[in-house]
Amino acid sequence: MIEGKPIPVILDTDIGDDIDDTWALAMLLKSPELDLRLVVTDYGNTAHRAKIVAKFLEVAGQTDVDVGVGIEQNGDLGRQARWVEDYHLDAYPGAVHGDGVGALIDAIMSSDTPVTLICIGPCPNIRAALEREPRISERARFVGMYGSVFVGYAGRPAVDAEWNVRADPDACRAAFAAPWEKLITPVDTCGIVRLEGDRYAAVRDCDDPVVRALMENYRVWADGREEDPESASSVLFDTVAVFLAFSRECMRFERTGLRVTDDGFTAPDAECPEVDCAVRWTDYDGYLDFLAARLVGRTG
Repeated sequence: MIEGKPIPVILDTDIGDDIDDTWALAMLLKSPELDLRLVVTDYGNTAHRAKIVAKFLEVAGQTDVDVGVGIEQNGDLGRQARWVEDYHLDAYPGAVHGDGVGALIDAIMSSDTPVTLICIGPCPNIRAALEREPRISERARFVGMYGSVFVGYAGRPAVDAEWNVRADPDACRAAFAAPWEKLITPVDTCGIVRLEGDRYAAVRDCDDPVVRALMENYRVWADGREEDPESASSVLFDTVAVFLAFSRECMRFERTGLRVTDDGFTAPDAECPEVDCAVRWTDYDGYLDFLAARLVGRTG
């Protein structure tokens, strides 16, 4: 919080691929510490992704949040397409910006206070925004889900080429090179986050409209996959980035230079731009308790 006021936030997301983006959006809408101003869709079929965002915001009663359509790479539809098959983007009661990059720049440059940019997908929009208006790095901080620094997926000891980096290494390099504050959760921490047991049941059975929409999307996404929406969540990588936008509790951080390789690895390198990395949980159970409680509407 800034002097008791919510932190102004822009979400840049590739919602519609892995379901964790949808969990992160639900968590963000449930977090009074954050004032969501704009959601911009990034990577792939950004117009389709914008439909998911717009319908979700409408169900949540948050149509005061603008939606921006980011730079499109292809026409592929993700696994949540069935949830929006009858939804039209022009029906969204709020503002929809065809130039999502321009909307992102305008939202940052017009804000009276610094903006937190939460990035939870590959970030070609961010690279384009920095090229178009470099001054955004003076008026925003970058918080995101990127990389595998010391630990790989699912806690394995070998590092991995994490998807958000591997999908567009040049864009990630541009985001890391910008002179803004940079704070990330690599898979070292977010790669093990799942809700199970009583924590998950509380979310699954919650009657809140946001959570119902979340569970509808999860069931659509999980159709034909190994995940069972009745018993546990998938890995909720992106929720940790939302948490980092307003809290550094539950984790240990290391500030290190990160070199982004052409094949999508993030290797510690003292000659490269420094990034604050959440590298280890100090209270993993505490985070899971917080996440479940926040989603069902308890803000403590």
